[in-house]
Amino acid sequence: MTATDDIRPAPPTTEPKGRPRFVWYFGALALVLLLVGLAGGSFQSKLSDVQKNDNSAFSPSSADSTKVSNAAGAFQSVQTIPGNMVFERDGGLTAADKQFISKRDTAFRKIKNVAADQVGQPTFSTTDPGVAQIYVPLVGTQGGVDRTGPQLVDAEKAVIKAAKVGAPSGLVVHSAGSGGVLVAFIDAFSGLDGTLLISAGLVVIVILLFVYRSPVLWFFPLFSAVLALGAASLVIYPLAKHNVITLNGQSQGILSVLVIGAGTDYALLLVSRYREELHEYDSRVHAMIAAWKGAAPAIGASAVTVILGLLCLTFAELNSTAGLGPVCAIGIACTVIVMLTVLPALLVVAGRWIFWPKRPAVDHKVDIGTTHPTWSRFARGITGHRRRSWVGAAILLIICTAFITTLRTQGLSTEKGFTNKPEAVVGQDIYDKAFPTAKGSGAPANILTDQGSVNAVIAATKKVQGVVPASVCVETDFSKIASASPAELAQFKKTGCAPKALQVTPHDGRLLVDATLTDSYDSTAAYDTVDRLRSTLGGVQGADALVGGSSATNLDIQNASRHDRDVIIPLVLLVILIVLGVVLRALIAPILLIITVVLSFTASLGVSALFFNHVFHFANADPAFPLFAFVFLVALGIDYNIFLMTRVREETLEHGTRDGIVRGLAVTGGVITSAGLVLAATFVVLGVLPIVFLAEVGFTVAFGVLLDTVVVRSILVPSLSHDIGKKIWWPSKLAAAGAPD
Repeated sequence: MTATDDIRPAPPTTEPKGRPRFVWYFGALALVLLLVGLAGGSFQSKLSDVQKNDNSAFSPSSADSTKVSNAAGAFQSVQTIPGNMVFERDGGLTAADKQFISKRDTAFRKIKNVAADQVGQPTFSTTDPGVAQIYVPLVGTQGGVDRTGPQLVDAEKAVIKAAKVGAPSGLVVHSAGSGGVLVAFIDAFSGLDGTLLISAGLVVIVILLFVYRSPVLWFFPLFSAVLALGAASLVIYPLAKHNVITLNGQSQGILSVLVIGAGTDYALLLVSRYREELHEYDSRVHAMIAAWKGAAPAIGASAVTVILGLLCLTFAELNSTAGLGPVCAIGIACTVIVMLTVLPALLVVAGRWIFWPKRPAVDHKVDIGTTHPTWSRFARGITGHRRRSWVGAAILLIICTAFITTLRTQGLSTEKGFTNKPEAVVGQDIYDKAFPTAKGSGAPANILTDQGSVNAVIAATKKVQGVVPASVCVETDFSKIASASPAELAQFKKTGCAPKALQVTPHDGRLLVDATLTDSYDSTAAYDTVDRLRSTLGGVQGADALVGGSSATNLDIQNASRHDRDVIIPLVLLVILIVLGVVLRALIAPILLIITVVLSFTASLGVSALFFNHVFHFANADPAFPLFAFVFLVALGIDYNIFLMTRVREETLEHGTRDGIVRGLAVTGGVITSAGLVLAATFVVLGVLPIVFLAEVGFTVAFGVLLDTVVVRSILVPSLSHDIGKKIWWPSKLAAAGAPD
């Protein structure tokens, strides 16, 4: 058989009459899902209200820092988020400046969601006469109730406003500290529903206009994807609100681009098959039934693969990673349901005119040389030089992989975690330079220890390098300050440690000790100090000491990220291998696909390392970055191989393996390449958010999808499969001695 034979047997001489009864049920289901998607649109804007962007949303539940944080509520009714307001004037603060600054602490104490009893006195730098600061912590939790992201943003903005109102001309005000940075993160995600979705939508529209060559058809896939996002939001909102799943800004951003990208991919495959069938059937209903039967298995298998791969993330120690899995899995599930119900119904109801100006006519032209001439020639070309093709593609991927050794995944400091420079980062730079001996103040290490070992723990902590010895004290109970006697307050001010009457009350035989670090809380030096603290205090007999605080939390997050990477990547590979084996009913083909996609992943990381280091000049990558890139690249990259190989298997049943490979690539090449362009473009849109982690994930997934689409799926897989022949279907009957090859 030749590559220009009919794709399927000759059509029936008479077209089926009437509409099957199930079509009416299908239409009713599509209408219900349409209404659900529309109703869910209002919940999409509410997702930011149930986000958790504080450390608890990221920290592993088994980590020491998390245990300390959970226990802190028993000692303090209010848990705070450290923060500072920094005042600066070039050339030095004037007398008017100092007078103004000296009254700001009173104004700050009146602001809602500011921990009034912990607001500090103005402090003037001894090394820089132009800088002063006031410690202004925000209320993170009170009475066991967490403050929401919008509440924290409102409180921080109110503090900044109070710091600027009436300020002498020329006095500059900045926020600083982990509180200011947290609010900067929350603020960065606040434009998610607008900027990100509009950008993704515009990119998809442009690509679909180019792919379909129709001014109308693009609307239906994009509208269906938006409905899927609304349906997903309707499910995710109550689950996140009742703490069944954890939603943060990162997972919401990824959810949006994933649903739009994957939804458009599924739509491209269905519309392509529908267009084919319209050349066979006069009835749009029967054409869609045939198209649905041909495309739905591949789309369904793809969605199942992605969902199972994402659900593997629930085994992560890191809460943010574990929460991302079900959030995105719900998104993909809603997407595949909408794309296989609402979209077909819309296409059928709309009619053939949506393909204008090239409306498909019933001409029975299903010859791939006529319908897919470019990809037909390409398929014959690479299979005619199959060994040269797959060897060349493999060498290219190996060369790209070689640069993976330059990828830096040691983690990002707060300052380096933004692609821009938020106000809080600018303020922190000024603070660190003006108060070099107090870089760690405001974010101390919190040590939970046995009450009977407190003195031994304090003595051991004071000797640890990187700790300010004078700062090591039993934690102050700020709720007792208001009723303290003048003598107690004088002692507090003189020693720096609260007298026993003002200390927190022991709980279950445990007590909290605070220790200020000499380095900024988000620095590598601070993390090293935490390691030394844990090692030293582990040797204090009977203390059972646990070290928490901001630095310890960041360190535990990095360690958990590395653990999750080592555990989840093999698990995802195993799950995908099993799914591929079931879908293709073979063993060799799934193993081949897994190897090629992993090679594509490592090549993408190698190229990403070059761009991160020498083009974008990112300081580092987050330890969680390789895992996120792997899950999306492998789970989504395998989609295109499923689309290709399921069609190849379908053609193989009729034309034999080698002709089936040529025909499968010729028919799917255009639509899958278009799908890859759409998905890559939507992930690039993550770069509009000023977060380095998302920019890195977006770039790597986009580049990896293009690499997989252009090199792996178009050249490596078909040419290597063609070279192997029918053995790729082993142990199925297609690999038997008598099967056509």
